[in-house]
Amino acid sequence: MRITVDQDKCCGAGSCVLSAPDVFDQRDEDGVVVLLDPSPAEHLHAAVQEAADVCPAAAIALSEPE
Repeated sequence: MRITVDQDKCCGAGSCVLSAPDVFDQRDEDGVVVLLDPSPAEHLHAAVQEAADVCPAAAIALSEPE
């Protein structure tokens, strides 16, 4: 799994951090998503998928590694 985030789309809701705190964080100054791990271990994939699914701004994109 490969993750990309669009910080311009992010609304700072924080649902990604709640779903997958090992993969996502937020900037202190404005709450915008910070990607901690663009290629997380397999045991985190379900949490990352949930984070992408619940993101209100659709700022998280998932793809298969090349």
